[in-house]
Amino acid sequence: MQENMRLVLLSCCGPCSAGAIKQLVDGKIYGVDDFIVLFFNPNIFPETEYNKRRDEQIKYCEQVGAKYAVLEYDHETWRTAVQGFEAEPERGQRCALCFAYRFRRAVQFAHENGYNAIASVLGVSRHKDQSQVDNAARQACTDVLYLPIKWDENLRVQINREHNFYRQNYCGCEFSVRKI
Repeated sequence: MQENMRLVLLSCCGPCSAGAIKQLVDGKIYGVDDFIVLFFNPNIFPETEYNKRRDEQIKYCEQVGAKYAVLEYDHETWRTAVQGFEAEPERGQRCALCFAYRFRRAVQFAHENGYNAIASVLGVSRHKDQSQVDNAARQACTDVLYLPIKWDENLRVQINREHNFYRQNYCGCEFSVRKI
């Protein structure tokens, strides 16, 4: 690991990120000098769903004393980024484009705010493929260090039980909503 590591943790929601955030707060992974949780999820639809997930993320960060930032919610620009791939299945090309879009913005945020490393919990959900997330991150993180997430799954499950987080049954975008 490099000295003076300042990490951006790209997060999709509280349930997926809680374990990693707690481990970072406690200094149990990566040995970073400073970190911030970045909530950048313009893929989430509808906006009411986005607001629920954002609010849960903020609430947890404040409870454990983690810094956080919330970036713009621009769903239309995100739709342009995945245009033509709306019919792709979960874990298909649409997801790869979505991850790449979000990582590029995370890299921009890192540069603007003096961070030199990025990790993510975008692949924690059972709806996603961690290797797809890692590939998108490596492509976007050409001039910041990408750290594949190392999380304690048991800790994440324990925290989720204790906090009774709002949980959703789809990844986030309107194309991933399951027919119930």
